[in-house]
Amino acid sequence: MRVVRVSEFGGPEVLVAGEAPDPVAGAGQVVIGVEIAAIDFVQTQLRQGFSPGPPLPELPYVPGATVAGTVLSAGDGVDASWLGRRVVAHTADGLGGNAEKAVADADALFPVPDGLGLPEAAALFDDGSTAIGLVENAPIKSGEWVLVEAAGGGVGSLLVQLARAAGARVIGAARGERKRELVLSLGAELVVDYSESGWREQILAATDGRGPDLVFDGIGGTIGREAFELTARGGRFSMHGASSGAPSEIDRAEAERREVTVIGVDQLFSFRAAAPPRRERALSQAAAGLLNPTIGQTFPLERAADAHTAMQNRQVIGKTLLQVQTGA
Repeated sequence: MRVVRVSEFGGPEVLVAGEAPDPVAGAGQVVIGVEIAAIDFVQTQLRQGFSPGPPLPELPYVPGATVAGTVLSAGDGVDASWLGRRVVAHTADGLGGNAEKAVADADALFPVPDGLGLPEAAALFDDGSTAIGLVENAPIKSGEWVLVEAAGGGVGSLLVQLARAAGARVIGAARGERKRELVLSLGAELVVDYSESGWREQILAATDGRGPDLVFDGIGGTIGREAFELTARGGRFSMHGASSGAPSEIDRAEAERREVTVIGVDQLFSFRAAAPPRRERALSQAAAGLLNPTIGQTFPLERAADAHTAMQNRQVIGKTLLQVQTGA
């Protein structure tokens, strides 16, 4: 079968297409014929030999954790009704998804609802669960101002939709005209470009000098710190990412003085236990047309290096996918 393999840590060029033996399902497992493999920013970091949390893979490895496709075979103890069904899942060891076939534990399978495409299911599987979890941890009140950083990304674009559905007035922070146009189309009242000067002043002007009541911080670094400084007195600052390369450094004494509730990035560690119902909710809402993942770009499997390059260079919007095969 065709795969993309990493034999050494480094730049996108270390992603090399090749061949590998077909996998075999063990007890309690299935083999999925992969049509779509999702890419997240963490995969680009692991490929470079840097880990923001999960352990580095042992070389050589086939990257990719989230796959969508059709169940081709099943091991001992697996209900035969899974055979032939469209599913989305994490691979058994969190790797091996950038391949024509991948192994997943049967109890990790999620059926893809009728009316929902496999690309949409793959795009929502992780980002949808994360976005819903973030909103549950920082409930949004109707009428309040919500600032979403990296609003043109996979999680950010979903947070914009969830905040709008809750009745919030949304400000998106995104880089570049293409992303700004996307965020406006999702219902944000204002979109600022954090790569340009004056973005903080625009937010203060829109909120009558008070600042946003809630900030979803997916960038970290200087941008995250400046967004924290904008947060309204008595507001909430929810951290979930550090695409800048470093998490936001928050002065806890300042937060206490301004009565700002800081929800740290460690909240993500607690999301695993609640992920299954959140994933089901995201998939069902998408099938009903209530939540729409933004799939900005899809690359063929052999161009995985180009996909990683585009992500690292901040040239992507929404979710980035690999088209592995069609009609697996």
